[in-house]
Amino acid sequence: MLGAGIVGPHAGGLIAEAVLAIEMGAAATDLGQAIHPHPTLFETVNFAAEMYEGTITGLIAVKKKG
Repeated sequence: MLGAGIVGPHAGGLIAEAVLAIEMGAAATDLGQAIHPHPTLFETVNFAAEMYEGTITGLIAVKKKG
């Protein structure tokens, strides 16, 4: 993870999670394998990592055209 830009309600919690990931040098795999409470806003960090890795099961991944 290189950085994060987050705005909106509860952004502070998401930024805190992003800062921790950056400081520990986390890869998408690390974030995807971490435990995130369900259902919460913070679970979106897990979903984003799983979407990037192609391992997501909680949402339907949109296939890229082209």
